Amino acid sequence: MLVTGLSIIESNEWWIRIWDFPRVQILGLLLLGGGLALWLDRQAGRWIALGCAVAAGWQLYRIYPYTPLAKTELAFADDASIAQSRCFGVLSLNVLESNRDYGRTARLIDRVRPDILLLMETDQRWADALAKQLVRYPHRLEQPIGNTYGMIFATRLPMRDGRIETIAQKDTPSVHAELTAGDRFHVIALHPRPPVPGQDTEARDAEIAIAASRAARAKLPVLAIGDFNDVAWSHTSQLFKRVGGYLDARIGRGTFATFPARTPLLGWPLDHMFVTPEFKVHSLEVLEDVGSDHLPIHSRLCLTGRSGANKAPDAVSNEDRKDVKEVLQEYHEDRRER
Repeated sequence: MLVTGLSIIESNEWWIRIWDFPRVQILGLLLLGGGLALWLDRQAGRWIALGCAVAAGWQLYRIYPYTPLAKTELAFADDASIAQSRCFGVLSLNVLESNRDYGRTARLIDRVRPDILLLMETDQRWADALAKQLVRYPHRLEQPIGNTYGMIFATRLPMRDGRIETIAQKDTPSVHAELTAGDRFHVIALHPRPPVPGQDTEARDAEIAIAASRAARAKLPVLAIGDFNDVAWSHTSQLFKRVGGYLDARIGRGTFATFPARTPLLGWPLDHMFVTPEFKVHSLEVLEDVGSDHLPIHSRLCLTGRSGANKAPDAVSNEDRKDVKEVLQEYHEDRRER
């Protein structure tokens, strides 16, 4: 009940924001705790059970959209009716820099053969180990770094204006590129830093907010992918989704948890794939463990233009605009203090 209350507080402190992550697990513990309280002590247990029920209701409210009980917002497409030139595969994976079992990732890439490949936490050893796979891609953006924030982006699709940028935090690259699949579209790939002891979320939230604002200004369809180090149901991710005008194929279908890899049933959706309404999704799946602490996420997308089959993106409110402004203000104040 305490950590549920903490998660409601609007704060960038790491010890508060970490409770955004395990909502499914907290919900399970609240249901278990409430049941045990009633069984062990009928009188006092009623009050404990009531508190657990209220807290469980809040947790369920936050994760409900990512259950099959909710209504979907992004249509799945039968690409038989869509020109193949407008469809492409995307594979996104945080490889875990310390994972040196390169062969499993190499075999995954060989089997899936995605048109767009995003690899995160890649140092030079990873870049060298996957050279045989990467050379097949005519367009590559690579910044291998030994700080767990290296990034490799590779694509077979025609690319223009591709670049690696540092949006908010030094040595934390992001990818921005314009690709073509029948029509042009923009790709944003992010891997901001997570909330951990000694590291609050100002820079992470600022990077996500800046990327969302760029998407809102883009005159092209946008695909946003990467390990956001933030769960899909957090305030920051939902703000990113509204401000950027995105839809999420996971809504109404499941969490598609990718972390931690070895306990996916108890995991969190840290790896994301948001699209604007011009896309349809033919498939979305979390793939097998390849030795990382994250599972790969793979999708086949089709660029079809705006369709009535997709739900309209949630409207951006004045409160959302205020939140973005506050996020950026807090980030700049933190930078000045440092």
